[in-house]
Amino acid sequence: MNGKIRLFLCIISFLTLSVVSAQTRDSGTNYAATAVKPFIDSGLLPGIINIFIKGDVQETALCGWAHVDKKIPIRMDQLFMQCSQTKSFCGVTIAILVEEGRLSLDDPISKYLPEFKNLKVAVKGKDGKTILVPAKNVPTIRMAMNHTAGFIMEIPQKLNKGWPSVSLRDSARIVSAIPLRFEPGTQFAYANTGIDVAAAVTEVVTGKKWDVFLKERVLDPLGMKDSTFNPTDEQLSRVISLYETPPGRKAIYKRCHSIMPLPHNGPHIHPSAAAGLWTTANDQLKFYRMLMNLGVGDNGVRILKAETVKNLLATSTRPPHMEKYSLGFAVGENGEFGHGGAWGSKCTVNWKTKQLELRVVQVTQGYARPWENALKKAAEKFFAQPFDNSASEAYTGRME
Repeated sequence: MNGKIRLFLCIISFLTLSVVSAQTRDSGTNYAATAVKPFIDSGLLPGIINIFIKGDVQETALCGWAHVDKKIPIRMDQLFMQCSQTKSFCGVTIAILVEEGRLSLDDPISKYLPEFKNLKVAVKGKDGKTILVPAKNVPTIRMAMNHTAGFIMEIPQKLNKGWPSVSLRDSARIVSAIPLRFEPGTQFAYANTGIDVAAAVTEVVTGKKWDVFLKERVLDPLGMKDSTFNPTDEQLSRVISLYETPPGRKAIYKRCHSIMPLPHNGPHIHPSAAAGLWTTANDQLKFYRMLMNLGVGDNGVRILKAETVKNLLATSTRPPHMEKYSLGFAVGENGEFGHGGAWGSKCTVNWKTKQLELRVVQVTQGYARPWENALKKAAEKFFAQPFDNSASEAYTGRME
């Protein structure tokens, strides 16, 4: 049976089309494809890429469509908006600078961005009205990255005109003029602004635009050729389309989202470290496999030291009672860390067990995603399998 026929059967019957890296072999399982089939059949879920990796065994499911009406099959080389998964890329650039001794996580932000001196905190007065008082604590880079600095979720300019509308340095200046929601270091409040502020710090430290530093130190070394904040027309011609999934109805095509308005490229585009990096499943897999393998990419290039991944990225950098976040990563249990995006994509890795779960979905937030429970059960089945991982263990040992 030739490749075209196999692809046709994958589209029609929603079987798994295996796409494995040089360091993995096909699992021979199709747990994810079976789990999402009812949602693809009903039209609720337009398309999905799902990858499970355990050691050197990989299950890859490419199910449904990148564009339903045009009948474009979903593929690993198609661009998608990963939204908040961008935060993890900022975390890696911060970790690089910490490794090199160019900054400390506990440095005050004002050491690099003077506008963050003399911040005010919004509090309730005795009469119930909001008043501004001088901040007692100094917000640090660590607080900015783990959402405990007290910054607002997003600046009004980006809410009105989209993530790419304001430069990182301008965004930081705007944030510095807005009262904090609480005393730095005392509470948790998820904030895109903190990640952008941290990225602005890297620009001061490196003397380069953050996206240039990211490209030079992470994207290019890993061979992530399709990861960009300003995609070309050719790249945009192979985008996974965005959809809404209202209850009881088939997925509805959405030309763009207000937070990522058209055009998606051109001179007006600014990078946002909190959300805004376009990528592909091929590229994203390279990034997360590097993290799973303690800082070394599949191509043998080391991005971070193993101890940096273990202690800065896969370990919470905040007090236990304030959620579990590190440098742009949500931290799980016993070696697990990763991040999700507003439109349903996610990736988590576990450096101890050498497990990875990657999902690419482009469905706007605000609607139920019933396929997630089905995929959770599929993951449990896959990771419970007693695969022979001796080859993976040997590969990992080579990198230590």
